Amino acid sequence: MKLAIPELPFAGYIFDCDGTLADSMPQHFAAWEETMKEVGGYFTEEMHYRWGGMPNAAIVEKLNEMQGLKLDPEDVVKRKHRHYLERVEGVKPIAEVVELARKYAETAKVAVASGGRRVLVERTLGVLGLLDLFPVIVTADDYREGKPNPEPFLLAATKMGVAPGDCLVFDDGETGIEAARRAGMSSVQVPSAPEEFRNL
Repeated sequence: MKLAIPELPFAGYIFDCDGTLADSMPQHFAAWEETMKEVGGYFTEEMHYRWGGMPNAAIVEKLNEMQGLKLDPEDVVKRKHRHYLERVEGVKPIAEVVELARKYAETAKVAVASGGRRVLVERTLGVLGLLDLFPVIVTADDYREGKPNPEPFLLAATKMGVAPGDCLVFDDGETGIEAARRAGMSSVQVPSAPEEFRNL
């Protein structure tokens, strides 16, 4: 993996979790697929990668609209979370990004800003042995508007005590890159999607 990383040092580095630090997208897809079969719908890989970084409840609303369903977002999200946690022990680190996070943590502030719920993000980071690396962890439990809204990244910057313009974001999703742009932050896109699902 070759990442185009700016040479300029930053005061703060913000990392997405799924697909950026954690190679967890296959587990999340399997959880979505199983959940939607249970409730009478379907979920494809294209949907999975197109909507990467979007809050789960918003994904359920899109599925309702697309498939003519009337699913309760809270119920579906709970099911999906349960199915993900059944698979979380199989998640592996994205080694190149984790190495960078450990390196940056030696001289700068680091944070995680994820579209996932705290219970999932912290469990994933725990499986990877990264929970103690990040003093600041921002999840969907902490903000109202998810990516591509800049709120998750701006909140992480505030908690780190770093100005947005002094932050570099690592994110695999287009929604995350757009959120970083809107936040006035530099960004690096981590290619986690299979090639056929990139640039959806």
